[in-house]
This record gives sequence, C-alpha cells and structure tokens, in this order.
Amino acid sequence: MFYDRTVLDNGITVITESIETVRSVALGIWCAVGSRDESGPEAGMSHFMEHMMFKGTPSRSASDISEAFDRIGAELNAFTSKEYTCYYARLLDEHVDTAIDILSDMVANATLADEAIASEREVVLEEISRYEDSPDDQVHELFTATLMPSHPLGLPVIGTKQTVGAFDRTAARSFHDTHYRTGNVVVAAAGALDHDAIVSMVRDRLTLPEGPRTARVHAVPVTEPRLAVQRKDTEQAHLCFGVAGLSARDEERFVLAVLDGALGGGMSSRLFQEIREKRGLAYAVYSYHIHYQDAGQLSVYAGTRPENATEVVRLIRGEIDRLVADGITADELDRVRESIKGQMLLGLESTRSRMTRLGKAEVTDGELLSLDEIVERLDAVTLGDVHSLAGRLFDGNHALAAIAPLDQDAFAGLV
Repeated sequence: MFYDRTVLDNGITVITESIETVRSVALGIWCAVGSRDESGPEAGMSHFMEHMMFKGTPSRSASDISEAFDRIGAELNAFTSKEYTCYYARLLDEHVDTAIDILSDMVANATLADEAIASEREVVLEEISRYEDSPDDQVHELFTATLMPSHPLGLPVIGTKQTVGAFDRTAARSFHDTHYRTGNVVVAAAGALDHDAIVSMVRDRLTLPEGPRTARVHAVPVTEPRLAVQRKDTEQAHLCFGVAGLSARDEERFVLAVLDGALGGGMSSRLFQEIREKRGLAYAVYSYHIHYQDAGQLSVYAGTRPENATEVVRLIRGEIDRLVADGITADELDRVRESIKGQMLLGLESTRSRMTRLGKAEVTDGELLSLDEIVERLDAVTLGDVHSLAGRLFDGNHALAAIAPLDQDAFAGLV
C-alpha cells in the first residue's frame, strides 16, 4: 500500500503518503460538503464558508493567520467544488506542527463574526460579478445546469447574488454546525512526513463536534436534448456541448479517459486538428470529463466568432458522429494512453497533487489506486471498449450551452 490511513475514535480520517525525496509537505483538511449539499437559500454557502474560515478565530485574527504562514514561507489556500471543500497548506516539513495547529483552529473555531460576514459577503458578490464578466468560465457552469437541471450537481458552486446577499451569521453558523463534523472530515498529507506523528497532531488539535458522515442523496440525472443560450454582447461565442458521463467508481472511467483524449484532449486530438489547425475557427477548443459520486459529464468547449458558432457546433457533432461510427484508430489508442500516463506522472511530482489525490478519493469514497494499478487499467483499454462506450454515451441526449450575442434560434436543430 502506497499510503497510510487511520480513522480516529471521533470519526476523523487521516490519510498520508510519505515521500522520502522531498523536504516539503502538502497538508489539507477536507470536508465532505459542496454545492450539491445546499438547500435553495444556501446556494453558494459552501464556497462562502471557505472564505469565512480565513477571517479569524477567538485566538487568531485574519492577519494573524496570514502572517503566521508568511513567517514560515508557506502557501495557504482553499477551494470548493460541487462535492467537497478543502483548506490546504504547502510548507517545509519542519513546520508541519504549526500548519496543523492553525488550519485546525481555522476550520473548527471560525468566529463567523457579523462584521466579517458583512465584508466577505461583498467580496463574494464582487467575485460573482467577475465570474459573470468571464463567459469562457461561466459557460461551463451553464452547461452543467443545462445537462442536469433538476439534479443538485446542476447548482453553481459560487451561488447567486440573491442567495449570497442574504447570508448572515445565523445561516453561516447553522451550516457550519451541520456539515463541519468529524465524520465529514478527512485530513490528507503528502511529503516528508511521519504518519503516526500527523495522526497524533490531528487528534490533539482538530476538535470538532462528533457525528457521522452527512447522508447525501445519490441519483442519476435524467438527460434529454437541451439547449440554453444566454445572450450577451461578447466578442466570441462561447460554446459548451456534451453529454452525461460516468461516475467516479465506474469501471469504464479509464475507457472514457482514452475516448476524451482522442476527441479533444490535446493538440493532436481530433477536435483541435479539425477546428483549429485545419479550419482556423477557434483559438481554444478542447474536451474534458468530470466524475462525481453518482454521475459525470463529458464536455467540449470552443470559443469562436459569433458568425462561426453554428459551423463550429456542426463540426463538433461531426467529429462525435465519426467517433460513434468508427471508433478510434490503434495509433490514437497508443498515443492517448501514453499521453495520459505522462501527464499523470508529471502531475504527481508535486506534493500538493499527491495530497489532493488522497483527499479527494477519501472524502468522496472514491477508489484509490496505485500508479501501477492505473497504468494496468489504461493498458487494458481496447479499441472495442472505446467504440462501445462512444455509442452508449452519445445516444442523442446532448446538451448545448452558449453565451454569445446570438438568439436561441441561431442554434435550432443543433442539439
């Protein structure tokens, strides 16, 4: 086993990977709560809570927290997704004790003061405004909402101006008390560390209300052909086209990785070659896939001039139809497999990437495989596997989202 795992008596899980060739440690406190776990009025609260953890505790002000990490030359940050929230630090191994002490204090003892909530509410509202001014980012969230409109995964991580604008201390405290409990929390670390020492520090420092993992309703989203167009005065039409994908533990997820790579995963992919290199219709065009606990998505993004938008969508559909009809070639299979392996190994040269792999798998009940096991799964993918999966995924229930200076009629018949 390449990692060590301990579940404390109170329910907190500690999972670590020791790397002897580095002097740094990446450490994260993960909480199994994201945008999919929010009620309507709570939309954006997981992300807002991420902000509030940095605003001070009874024993440390916000400036005390940032100055303490600057003093030891550490990186401190956090991120929120649809299924989890993570607070992490990357630092020299000699300062692990300090990092655990402060991160634990932040997560367990955030003051959630009225004045801090009021000011941070404005910060997040500005973040939403910035996001709305970035259609190349916003279109992905619009696509997910279009693909899964009645599923909690369709909710935006950042929330809305209406919901965030109504957040107060009562709502924040209730959310923290409900979700920041021991059964929901995983501490993951990778680097120059001793597992038993990390376990001891977490046991002593991270004090949260005890309780089991919060139940999460799992449901496969109902998909059907859907189109959403947000008319906006942009220089480009930002397009996102795709289908429902596979869940995080689906046995065919390695087949999907190969299919995705061949379709739009790099400069040699079909979409890049056809739309950018051959026709010059887009600067950015690519595909990607996301796995959730009970669902997934496979998406294609392209940014193009508005007058070329319908042609680009037709070209995307054409490449997908060709994939469904003929599958991929043996050369594509070999090239994509080696590319995935190379990107994976390069990514895992950082302690943060390794910590993230541990924490994400543990907090979402995912399958944690060794590198050799991943390579074995990839090598087992056949041409027939890819062809079969393509036919089942691209079954006609496509979704298309667009942010562009165009009306919905412009895309009629393209979904």
